[in-house]
Amino acid sequence: MTFNRAQPNNDLPKLPPTDFVESPEILRHLAKASRYLGELNGLCAALPDSQLLINIVVLQESKDSSAIENIVTTQDELYKAATEEGGESYAAKEVLSYREALYVGLSRMRAQQNLLRINTIVEIVQTIKRSNIGIRNVPGTALKNAINGEIIYTPPCCEDTIREMLAALERFINESEISTLDPLIKMALIHYQFEAIHPFIDGNGRTGRIVNVLYLVQQGILSQPVLYLSSYIAKYKAEYYQLLRGVTEKNNWHDWVMYMLTALIETAKLTASKIKSMLLLKDETENKMKQVLGASFNFDLLQLMFTLPYLKIELIEKMGLAHRQTASTWLKKLVDADVLKPQKIARTTYFVNYKLMELLTSN
Repeated sequence: MTFNRAQPNNDLPKLPPTDFVESPEILRHLAKASRYLGELNGLCAALPDSQLLINIVVLQESKDSSAIENIVTTQDELYKAATEEGGESYAAKEVLSYREALYVGLSRMRAQQNLLRINTIVEIVQTIKRSNIGIRNVPGTALKNAINGEIIYTPPCCEDTIREMLAALERFINESEISTLDPLIKMALIHYQFEAIHPFIDGNGRTGRIVNVLYLVQQGILSQPVLYLSSYIAKYKAEYYQLLRGVTEKNNWHDWVMYMLTALIETAKLTASKIKSMLLLKDETENKMKQVLGASFNFDLLQLMFTLPYLKIELIEKMGLAHRQTASTWLKKLVDADVLKPQKIARTTYFVNYKLMELLTSN
C-alpha cells in the first residue's frame, strides 16, 4: 500500500523495527564509528581543562544544528553575542539558546539517574524556543515543501497518540532489555522515531539532535556532549531528509542507519582533530603570552581567550581579572605581538583571538 503523505502517520510502528537487519556493511561502519568515538572520548578525558574546550565545541555544534533549520549566524555575530551575554542578532540568540538547552538536558538527565525522560526533552525544546511550548495538541500539522507547498509528511495526531508514542520511545531509550542492538544503531533509530513523531509545533530538529548526543553520554560512549554531528547533517542536508522519508515510505532502515553511522565516523574524526588543533594553539599562545607579558602573565586571561574569542576591556574588568588600565595594557601588548587583532564595531573595540576563529571556521 502506498504511503499517504497527507494522512497523519498514526500507524508509526514502535522500536525496534521488526525487519531491520545488521548487514555486513552496517557492522563494518559500526566498528569504525565505535573506534573513532572511543578515540574522541579518550582525548576529552585527557584534557587538562575539558570544560574550556567543550564549551567551544558545543557552541560550534549549536551553530551547525541551527543552520540546518535555516537559522544562520556568522562566527563573528555568534561570539560577539556570547561576549555580550545576549546580542542583537536573532540567529545568534537562537544558537545560544541551543547551547543552553543542551546543558539543561545534560543536567536534568544526570539528576534523573541518567535516564532520558520525555519531561527533560520538553524542557529542552522550551529552552530552545524560550517559551512554554508543549506537546502538540492541535490537529492539522503537516510538513510542506517550502517552494511549492506540497505536503511532504504529516506527523501523528493528536496529543494522546503523540504521548503514547513518546512513552514507548522513552522506554526504548532507557530500558536496555527491549533491544540488544548496539547503542550507535539505537541512536539512529531513536533519531528517526523522534523526528517522525514530530511532537512539537517547532524546534523538533534541534531537539532531536540534542537527544542524539545526550544518548551517547547516557550510554557512556562520550563523557561529555562534544560532537560536531550537525556539521555532517548540514553538509548533506538533502540526503538527510530524503533518507528520513525513505524509512517512512519504503521502510529503508539500512540506508538511514548507514548515513547516521557515517555521520558519527566523520564528525568524531573532525571533532578530535579540532580539539587537538585547539590544544596546540593554546600551548603556542600561552608561550607567546608569557614572552610578551612577562611577570604580568595571567592564566585566567588565556582561558578567557579560548572561551570567548571576542574580548572587551569591560569583560576583563567584569570577570575580575584586572582593572581597566591593566586590561588595556595587556590587550595592547597582545595586539602588538599579533596574538590578538582589534576590531572596532560602532563604539566598541573587540580584541579577537583570530587564530582560534580561523581554526573554528576551517574544514
